[in-house]
Amino acid sequence: MNLRERLPFQPGTARAVVIAALSLAAAEFVRSGLYLPYLGQSPRVQAQLDLPATVVGLAWAAHVLTDTVMRGPAGLLIARVGLRWAMIAGTAVSLLAISLLPAAHSGLTLLLIAALHGVGFSVMWPGTMNLTADVTRQTAQGRTLTVVGMSVSSMIGLGFFAYGSLRAAPPEQVYLLSLGALILSLVMAVLLPARAVRGPAREALRGDALKATLRRVTPLLPAALMQTVTLSLFGQVLYKIADALSLSTAQIVSVLVVGGAVAFACIPLLGKIADRGRAVPVLIGGYALIAAGMLGLAALPPLWAMYPLAALVGVGFAGVQPGWGALVTRTLPAAQRPAAWGVLMTVENGGTALSPLLGVLAFERFGAGGPFGLAAGLATLVTAFYLLLRPLFARAAQEQEAAPQDAPA
Repeated sequence: MNLRERLPFQPGTARAVVIAALSLAAAEFVRSGLYLPYLGQSPRVQAQLDLPATVVGLAWAAHVLTDTVMRGPAGLLIARVGLRWAMIAGTAVSLLAISLLPAAHSGLTLLLIAALHGVGFSVMWPGTMNLTADVTRQTAQGRTLTVVGMSVSSMIGLGFFAYGSLRAAPPEQVYLLSLGALILSLVMAVLLPARAVRGPAREALRGDALKATLRRVTPLLPAALMQTVTLSLFGQVLYKIADALSLSTAQIVSVLVVGGAVAFACIPLLGKIADRGRAVPVLIGGYALIAAGMLGLAALPPLWAMYPLAALVGVGFAGVQPGWGALVTRTLPAAQRPAAWGVLMTVENGGTALSPLLGVLAFERFGAGGPFGLAAGLATLVTAFYLLLRPLFARAAQEQEAAPQDAPA
């Protein structure tokens, strides 16, 4: 068996997935590093633009807000004009926004530029993930979506640290870096092979089609929200928790590394189970393990006990990620999937924006164990929700399998 036959993609489509992922990765690198790590912490750029750091925080909020609000319309745009033209338009808008950044000498101008950047970026994640789902064999969709998503997500950390290390660099150099990355993103979008990414015939979402899509999307929303809430809940309080427990940075990072390593190690096995028609049980089991692990951490055990609890949470996430991907692709008809991805990712992005605030409130109200207890409670609710809805997802999967499947052109 050669390499092409081992890949999970339909013949002739792997190149399109790689190109789309590279375009998204370059765009994610810029947006994750430019605002808070650089604009918000660089004395040189704040002096040049004559803007306080608080305005940069508001600009980031405006960017996330427009990105979140526009992901639904972005899905509709993909369904109407195709992925290639949608991503070209999105990257071009992002490039235009960042090219205007040197002119941002007022808070309002910076807010408008950040919002415009959010509009452009909104097409990137729904487009790449929908493409991946369209061209991946059904027996590997959950695992493939997880691998592509996690690979691109690594650019979030890379952008954060890369731009953070350039805080003392001249603003002009950082602007050129940003423009160069976005030009690369645009070039990748232009290089997308239109025939390979055209996908199945799309249905106009009106009347009964719209109602059917909303009926199938609604049960997916809790898991979409909880994926990002659970991951982002500790973003602003992690080091406060470490201080409260008298843990060093190295110790808290080592706990995170154990959980992450276990998650990566378990994804192939749990993903294979999910892709073989057991997506809902894998998702339920994943959230149940997350709830159990977080509940144990809420008791604030000694350091040695945190490692097995982190491993338990890691196994849970290894089930949630591919289980979620497989569930979405088996529940949503391919013809309606672009718009549905946009709606789901709007909810996911909302979780990313909301959860740090919830984590801070839980920490201030209940102390170091509060965020863990909140995560355990939310994961328990989602577990119960999907236990009750198992018959609904089984019927949706049967309906989709019975429907004729259009292969990508």
